[in-house]
Formats: sequence, structure tokens, C-alpha cells
Amino acid sequence: MTAPLPTRRDEEFRYADLAALETLWPVAPERTTVAAGEQRGQAIVLDAPNDVARALEIELGAGAKFDLRVLNAGGAYGRLALTVILGEGADFRFGAAQLGSGEQTLEIVSTVRHAAPDAVSRQVVRSVLSGHSTGTYLGKVEVARGADGTDAEQSVRAMLLDRTATANAKPELEIFADDVKCAHGCAVGELDQAALFYMASRGLPPPQAKRLMLQAFIAEAFVGAADEEALTAAALARLEMLV
Repeated sequence: MTAPLPTRRDEEFRYADLAALETLWPVAPERTTVAAGEQRGQAIVLDAPNDVARALEIELGAGAKFDLRVLNAGGAYGRLALTVILGEGADFRFGAAQLGSGEQTLEIVSTVRHAAPDAVSRQVVRSVLSGHSTGTYLGKVEVARGADGTDAEQSVRAMLLDRTATANAKPELEIFADDVKCAHGCAVGELDQAALFYMASRGLPPPQAKRLMLQAFIAEAFVGAADEEALTAAALARLEMLV
């Protein structure tokens, strides 16, 4: 039986474009299992003109490491849903950039479950939005009972190039264990006008100054990735359309 289409009462779909999602529903999960002690990485670029919705389910065994980087930039609607389960001593790194313009709706929804002790997770999400676009990040870190020694961080920042753009961000922690280190930070803002003025006074045209500042902003999502150069190049190509 086909799963019913979600509604806005479902927290994970509160900001989704449900009309676009209906044409893609149901979304079949893409499952990945990383064996104990194994190290793997993956880069995903969503920049095609068609709408897309993907759901990833990743399970890490004891001591396993997984590095996931995402560029979400294409189509009127682009959604990535991510569920990660961490075994003892596992290490998960996630970096994502969302670049929206026009009427685009882009969203990343993540749930990272620390199911065993001493696992580490790091999430860095950067969004640059112009026009009437909407960028959303809903990220939940769950620390199970007994998952002592958990170390989890979320860093979420969005840059609005136009006042008509919208950023939604909700980092969330749910902790049922002692002796953990969990933190999250979230900010939505605009380009620093003082910095732009300084760069212009040094001879940089405003569009070039904006691109340089935005390049540094989104680069934080890709630092250390195996495909860092390719991801950054793809992001810069998209930025040319925003600025």
C-alpha cells in the first residue's frame, strides 16, 4: 500500500512544497551500511533542472567513519532527507550548501542517532538564498540512553541576498545519556555591508566582492572533503546565477 502524502502537521514536512512533493511521492530510501572500522565518503550534487526528493538511510558500525557532502541547488524543489545511526565510536561528518534563487524551495532534513557510546557527529549547513527562494534545514540529534561519551555539533547559517528570501532553521538536541558533549549554533543574516564597502574601496566591483564573500561562506561546508575542489567549483558556478 502506498504511503499517504505527508501534511504540514508532520514536522519534517512543515516547510515542504507539498504540490511538488506529490509528484515524487513516495520516496524510496537509499540504504548504506558501513561496516565496523570501515571508512567511506559520498558527495551528492543536486543541480538538475527537475524536481528531486531523496531519502538516505546510513548505518555506521563500531569505529566506522562516513563523510557526506551535499550541494543542493537545482530544480524548483530539492529535498534531501537523511537518517544516520551511529554505532560505538563511529564518526559521521556532514557538510551541505543550499543555493536558491527565484521561487526555489530547497530543504535538508536530518536525524542523527547516537545509539552507542563515544560516537562523534559534525554537521555544517550553509544556505545562500535570493529572490523569493526558501531554504530549510531541520536537524535533530538523538542521544540514546547509554550513549555516554557522545560528541555532537551542528552549525547552521543562512545568508539572505534579498529580503524576499526565506530561511528556516531548526537544530534540535534530544539527549537521554550522561557525560555527553552536544552543541548547536544557528544564524540567519545578510552580507556585511562594511566588508563590502572595504572591498569596493580596494577596487573590487560589488558583484565580485559579493562572490568572494559568499565563496568563503559556503566553503565551510566542503572543507576537508575528498571532492572539495569539484564541489566548490559546482557551487561557484551556481553562485554566478545568484549574484
